[in-house]
Amino acid sequence: MKTHTKESQAQITARIALEYLQEGNDRFIKNLKANRNLLQQANETVEGQWPFATILSCIDSRTSAELIFDQGLGDIFSIRIAGNVINTDILGSMEFACKIAGSKLIVVLGHSKCGAVKGACDHIEMGNLTELLSKIQPAVYQEKTTKTDRSSKNGSFVENVSVINVKRNVKSIIERSFILEQMVENGQIGIIGAMHDIETGKVTFYPDVMYIKDDKNSKFSVTDLRL
Repeated sequence: MKTHTKESQAQITARIALEYLQEGNDRFIKNLKANRNLLQQANETVEGQWPFATILSCIDSRTSAELIFDQGLGDIFSIRIAGNVINTDILGSMEFACKIAGSKLIVVLGHSKCGAVKGACDHIEMGNLTELLSKIQPAVYQEKTTKTDRSSKNGSFVENVSVINVKRNVKSIIERSFILEQMVENGQIGIIGAMHDIETGKVTFYPDVMYIKDDKNSKFSVTDLRL
């Protein structure tokens, strides 16, 4: 598989970028890797990089974006933080990735059995982790379907909170970054939420938080975003 160049990146739309990731994940769950020379890609990206997507995922060791989407060197920007939460530094990184480096799609990627989400569900407080988990707490309180055993021992509750957390973070990107909001409105980039199942490897994308403006969605407006 060829290394992305400035010219090839320019031809990619947000929807094409999403298709690349879906195809890569399909290869991953079938244990079929694309034929690529990583050392060659390293050499070809010495003078510049042209990633087509930016993935915000958890630090979980089982959720490496490059692996689960079967991508090579120079293909994607990978931003990792426990609980795939949003903060100012991450928003700045996304603005660099899209506005400066030309990335076409942002994916907020949660995963099943997330330790950070479990910690938030149990209201754990420990050093600097307290502030990080506080960013997930709103998703815990927004989960209304679980009436009893609202703790990490309840797997369904944890997964519900994980999904809400992903969708809230998609919304947070648009609300907190005028640069990225305008790029979405102008059809320059897209944003979508997704969840990685660590048992099967499959990534499920959420169409209800997919914001890609193109000929299939010409009336799109970020004000349409609802959780």
